[in-house]
Order: sequence, then structure tokens, then C-alpha cells
Amino acid sequence: MKRAVILFLLLFFYRADAQTPARFSIDDVLSAPYCSNLTAGSDHVVWVSTTEGVRNVYVYTPTSNKTRKLTSQTVDDGQDFSEFCFSPDGRQLAYVRGSGKNREGVSPNPTSNPAGAEQAVYVVAVDGNGQPRRIGAGSHPTFSPSENQLLFMQGGQVMVADLVTNQTKRNGQNNSVPTKLFSARGFLSDANWSPDGSSVLFVSNRGYHNLIGVYRLAERTITWLAPDVDRDKTPVWSPDGKRVAFLRQPGQRHGELENIMGGNRFAVWVADVATGEGRELWHSPADDGGFAQYYPAEPLRWTAANQLLFFSEHQGWMHVYALSPDSPGQPRNVTGNADGSSHYEAEETCLSPDGKTLYFSANNPANDTLDIDRRHIWRVSTDGSGKPELLTPGTGIETDPVLVGDRLFYRSAGWNRSTGIAYRKLGEPRETTLFPQPADFDAQRFPTAALVEPKQVILKAADGTTVHAQLFLPPPSRQTSAARHPGLIFLHGGPMRQMLLGWHYRGSYYANAYAMNQYLASQGYVVLSVNFRAGIGYGRAFRRADKQGPRGASEYQDVLAGAKYLQNRADVDPLRIGLWGGSYGGYLTAMGLARNSDLFAAGVDLHGVHDWSWRGNMFSPGGGWGIGEADMKVAFESSPNHNLDFWRSPCLFVHGDDDRNVTFAETVDLVQKLRARNVPTEVLIFPDDVHSFLLHKNWVKTYKALDVFFGKYLLASDRSSTATK
Repeated sequence: MKRAVILFLLLFFYRADAQTPARFSIDDVLSAPYCSNLTAGSDHVVWVSTTEGVRNVYVYTPTSNKTRKLTSQTVDDGQDFSEFCFSPDGRQLAYVRGSGKNREGVSPNPTSNPAGAEQAVYVVAVDGNGQPRRIGAGSHPTFSPSENQLLFMQGGQVMVADLVTNQTKRNGQNNSVPTKLFSARGFLSDANWSPDGSSVLFVSNRGYHNLIGVYRLAERTITWLAPDVDRDKTPVWSPDGKRVAFLRQPGQRHGELENIMGGNRFAVWVADVATGEGRELWHSPADDGGFAQYYPAEPLRWTAANQLLFFSEHQGWMHVYALSPDSPGQPRNVTGNADGSSHYEAEETCLSPDGKTLYFSANNPANDTLDIDRRHIWRVSTDGSGKPELLTPGTGIETDPVLVGDRLFYRSAGWNRSTGIAYRKLGEPRETTLFPQPADFDAQRFPTAALVEPKQVILKAADGTTVHAQLFLPPPSRQTSAARHPGLIFLHGGPMRQMLLGWHYRGSYYANAYAMNQYLASQGYVVLSVNFRAGIGYGRAFRRADKQGPRGASEYQDVLAGAKYLQNRADVDPLRIGLWGGSYGGYLTAMGLARNSDLFAAGVDLHGVHDWSWRGNMFSPGGGWGIGEADMKVAFESSPNHNLDFWRSPCLFVHGDDDRNVTFAETVDLVQKLRARNVPTEVLIFPDDVHSFLLHKNWVKTYKALDVFFGKYLLASDRSSTATK
């Protein structure tokens, strides 16, 4: 393996020295494998590798030093692999294939397959012997401690499959029909076996309130744990199976609307399984709950060292806190610095088997101020005896740590390499690249030597808000002393996202956007990726900034700050600045063209929100942003649709018409209104694809259309100014 990695690097260095490439294609920069869903078992790690849309599952066994491919996909059908779960002995792997249903009960079918598409649970032998076996339609699989049964969720009910009967069938199909384990009111979720396999823990979602129940298999009875008028969630077993910890937030009030940018009070509770009686251990001082309880993969843990670990933002930044389940008191910040300077976010985590060491990814700038715009892996003792220790220094992006024996595995990327899998032996500083190896993709095609290292830029908005951005400059071969370049501002979606100084870790949606910004720089654009307020990485106050979105669009000031920065650069033509972005970034792109066609010469809007007031009424009650009747006037005034009479600049609109995040009608409506005003518009529509396009070819089509569009309106624009400062 070491020799292969050395040869891989030599290949790149030779290519760079021999050819010094400055240009590459969109296909080239999107050609590298992208690895996701890293999951650990007792002696294995598994992940998904996606190469130009073709998804496959790989497993690595440290003791044998072998990597196996467990699936044999050869085409991009848009169906994801996710929710990996190893059997206790590590010999079997359960996973989910496909995506969940929309409100009409239909799973995404981006290829328009006449047979339809489904989300289903599969089981496969980790040793690679045999084909994956379909267990049944559903999601969230989990093995029983005996490994004879598999729980999974189907349509809000708990299903169980007999794996012994299923294994006797050799045709690759499930001939043992899964059955509903029990009946209970509500939409059930979070089903999990007790440590001894005698009971199943679950949540019953009942609208205004949630209940947590324990189903005993032998007695066929349900015990409700501390039932109340609240919404209880994320239950976890104690190591001995006698107690359950969970998070409690207030129940819903009449007329209360969901607002993902808001917050709620929450409390940590523990209940006795035998009696159902519970007690509160600690509650947040204010509306500190919400984001920190759904963004991390495991918001609450009960450790082998008998500690409760949970995420919270109650001190202004998202961190992991420790609390004793036996003696209530104030929680201790585990992932924060000992001196209290914890102005960074802790994200994904894993625990050592004894529960005494926590590994976590964070953007802690203590070692390097640029790391606020990166991610690295840290570790810390959970007992408070030491301070966080940086394990992966440098300029990379390392996330999603998992532990197998004496090896720490994680997802690893850089400013010139896509996200792969790497590991370090504990106590050793050297990183070993596990995947991809040179044979795993066309290394000569991917333009490593031609990419540019983005630079950190810090902006000041008109109201004084500090905003971070990443600057992609054209390579030296595209720079001249006389000519000015067109400028582009990229705006991420979410808005709870943060673009980084390297390949993005949060799914191919943002990884592709980073790759496209690299491509645009190679074509001669000066690209500024702006991390506007409402995003993550800079604390709760930044994420929950006042008057954002439908309540005043305060983040648009950050877009204008980016425009001012580009206008003041000597290498940028101030008359040739464009905007592009998707989802929330599409909203801000449309906002820029509607309010300031004098500043922005063109834009590309991927599935953006265009009318907050319409979304508040039609998408769902409140539109997910808590937009009530009293908010409608301001919501409309905070929308691109409010300023259409000032919109002059051309725009390319891109949307999949099975979008489950931003209704396709948003684009239909706005394009019709702009056409009526003779505003130059172009459209690219993908029938049956969703918000985050599931087909790689649709991303390629989108980016090639964007390239042509900006080439027409910015590279060859009549607005061009050749004057120099």
C-alpha cells in the first residue's frame, strides 16, 4: 500500500512538472471518487464511494489489511447507499438502498424508471461471499444482540425480520416476510434493541407531543417512560439496560409553527425502565435547543464510563457536554478549551470502547487561525482530566472519526483532493491513505496539479458583521497585468452550512460546488465563496442572526460586502460580477439580481426560494421558517419577487421537478414573471430529479450550462471595462 501511494504521488508530480496544466474540463474535476457514510464495526470499516455517479460499498478489515467491494453497481441510477449497521460479530452488514418517500408516498426516481423506485433494507456478508439480500422496504436497520433478527422502520411502524430463515434462501431474495413487531399509536421511530435483546426502545410521534416507549418481547407489553405533554426524543439505553436517557423539549402549542432557524428549551432526562418513572437531570437556560440536537449524528450518548454526553449551544457554540446520570449538576464542556476560549464548533464524534476518550471533528483555530475554515480531528478525555489534543494538523479537511482497535479512521480531503478515507495508528503522527488508491480512478485525468489553493478572506458587512469567505484566483497562466477578470460570488445553501478552504465534507452537493469554483477559477474568473450569516462554524449568534431570511434578509448585506470586495480588487472588472448558488444560495442569487442588477451582471439560480410569503402558505404551515400571518408582509418584502421591476440582468434557472425541499413552482412562477418583463432567462429542468440532484449527469449538465451562460454574459459581456487602476 505504501508503494502504491508513493507511485500515486510521483505520478502527479511528474504530470505537473511535465505539462504544468492550467486548464481542465468540468468532467475532469468531477471525476475523482467521493467517499461518504464511513461506519465502524468490531473489526471493519465500511463506506460508500461514488465515482461519476456510480455508487458502491467498500469494506476494509485492518487485521487482514484487505479492502473488498461488497456491491457491483456499474451505472448511475441515482439510488444511494446509507444507514450502515454491522452485526455484533461483524460478519454481516445491513444497509439502506434508495431514498425516503415524499408527501405523496413516492421515493425519488430520477431515471424515470417505469418500474418505479423504492427505499429498502439489505443485508450482505462482510467477507464478500454471496449477494446482498433484500429484507424489505424500509430504513434504519439494527441487529439484535443474538444477530438472529433485524429491526427496521417501515411507514412509521417497527418491523422485524428473521435472519436465520432468510439466510437459508440462496436466491438473493427475501422469502421470509418481515412482520410488524407490535402495534402502537403514532408514527414510530428510533427503534433500538436493549443490550440483552429482551426489549425494544422506540419513540411514538403524536403530533403535538412525543412519547418514549419500551416494548418487552416476552410479555408483549409496552411501558411508557415519564409520559408528559412534551416532545421526547433521541432515547438511549444505559449500558446495563435498566434505564433510558432522552432529551425533552416542550410540546407544541396551538398555532406554533416550525422554524428551523429558531430554538427551543430542552432538558436531559433519565427514566427507570421497570417503573417508567423519570426525572430531569438538567435543563437549558434558554431556547438553546434545536440545531445541536438534530445536526450531529448522535446528539445523546450513555457511555460505558457511566456518563451522559450531549450536544448543546447553551454557551454560544456547539460543543459536547458531560453529565452524570446519578448526581444532577451543571454539565461540563468536554470539547471546549480549558481556558474557556471555545469559539469553535464540535461536530461528528466517536468514543473509545471504555467511554473514556472522545474523538471529534472541529474547526478549532487554536493551532492555526485558518482552521476556523477547515475541519480537523481532536481527542479529549471525557473525565475532564486533560485539554483537547489535535491529531490531524495541516491544511486538510478531516471529519467523521471512527475507531477500530488501535486505528483511528476518518474522511480526509484537501484543497486539491476529493474526500477519501484515511487512518492513523493511535500514538503515531503519520496518516495512511486507505481509499482511493491509484487503481480506484483515473488519476491522470483528475487535475490535481492544476487546482489553486483558496485563500481566506474576512469581510465586514455594512452593519459591522464579520463574514468569512474563500477566494479562488485564476492560475498564473490566466493572469495578466493589463486585463481585469470577471468576478463571481458563490453562495451556499442550507443556510446551515459553511464552505471551507478545501473539498467539502457534507455530501456531494457542496463537494461538487467546491470543484466547480476551482473550474471557474481555471477559466479566468475571480471567485469569492461567501459564508454569509445564518451559516454554521462561527457560533450560535452568527447562525441565528437577527432579521435573516423572511424576517428582513439581513444576510443580503454579506452578499453586498462580497461584491464591494471584488469591485475594489485591481484584478476584477467591477462591471462583470455574477452570482451563483443553490437552494438558499439560489434565493440570494435571485435577490441580488432583483435588487441590484446594477451590481450583478448575471446569475445562475439553482432551485432557489423566490417568495417567502408563498412558501409560508403553500410549502408547509410556516414554510419551515415559522412564517405566520403577521410575518407575511415582511416575508414578501424579503423576497426576490418583491423587486422584479428592478430586475434587468439575465439569469439561468436550474431545477428538478421532484424537489422535496424547494417547491418546483417557485421557479415556474418566477420565470413566467420575468419573461413577461422581457428579462433574459434560460432554464434547465430535470424531470423526476430531486433537490440535491441524484444523477451525476445532471450535475455535469448544470455546470456545463453555467459555464456557457457566464461565458456569454461575463467573459464576452458588452459591459466589460478594460480600464486599470
